[in-house]
Amino acid sequence: MDHTAHTGHEQHEQAHGQHQGHGPAATWSTAVQATLHCLTGCAVGEVLGMVLGTAFGWGNLPTTLLAVVLAFFFGYSFTLRGVLRAGVDFRTAFRVALAADTLSIAVMELIDNGVILVWPSAMDATLAEPLFWISLAASLVLAFVVTTPVNKWTIGRGKGHAVVHRYHT
Repeated sequence: MDHTAHTGHEQHEQAHGQHQGHGPAATWSTAVQATLHCLTGCAVGEVLGMVLGTAFGWGNLPTTLLAVVLAFFFGYSFTLRGVLRAGVDFRTAFRVALAADTLSIAVMELIDNGVILVWPSAMDATLAEPLFWISLAASLVLAFVVTTPVNKWTIGRGKGHAVVHRYHT
């Protein structure tokens, strides 16, 4: 294939968001969008888990575990809702959500909770203290920065969030 034909083929694939038939092109823009989607679910779960754990008077470990469980729950739920809207049965939609989001959420949660764990006094900050919100926001930003290249890598291999794109209408 000559260079002109090859370039034309690449432009055609980019215009249609496809790369080797696997799904969306592994652009930084696509990775950012996938990571923002993941971040939304993780942030909702994290904040809700921290608020509930604090309201129940739980210690750091059970509160963190609840926050992680809820981060996965909301992360999967947001994807599941979109795939179900495309008319897919629940079992298939659930499998798509697991395939699309598990690595992304796991990396995000590892970074997010790791930052909170090592940030001095962040684990003991209450909801009324600025340190709680500042450390949580900073940890989510760092988790986003670390998770975006992970999502770009998985999308480029037709995995992760790329699996969801075939169900978008």
